[in-house]
Amino acid sequence: MNKIPVSLNVNGREENLEIPPHKTLLEVIRDDLNLTGTKCGCEDGTCGTCTVLLDGAAVRSCLLLAAEVQGHEIVTIEGLADGERLHPVQQAIVNHGGVQCGFCTPGMILSAKALLDKQPSPTESVVRQAISGNLCRCTGYTKIVESIMALSGQPVSS
Repeated sequence: MNKIPVSLNVNGREENLEIPPHKTLLEVIRDDLNLTGTKCGCEDGTCGTCTVLLDGAAVRSCLLLAAEVQGHEIVTIEGLADGERLHPVQQAIVNHGGVQCGFCTPGMILSAKALLDKQPSPTESVVRQAISGNLCRCTGYTKIVESIMALSGQPVSS
């Protein structure tokens, strides 16, 4: 099988790889870089578990070929924390009980970060829209939305 050279900036590190041209960013992140916080769910862009930040925007890594994202900044859930210190979005999810099984959590956190970077004080409606592409089968979204709203300084409607 033919392989191509690919150079990716993942979590601030330059990664030089030789991969098959059809390999998705999700596969490279999990299999080649061993960053397993990015989850593999549906593999068709529906569930959001494979969400990463691409130049600050939340994207589905299962829908992108790794070769397509050369020259762009990729951040996975592992790239958010500063050593042992959680990123504020991660800490808010912990503080407000926004985690149950945890499978959707990385995608939710990265989607929330992308939103809050663009719009620091979104309404609850905007938060719900921003995370709508991330499916959660455990929480009913209430605690996740409360977590994000706590960072925004906006009240949660009940």
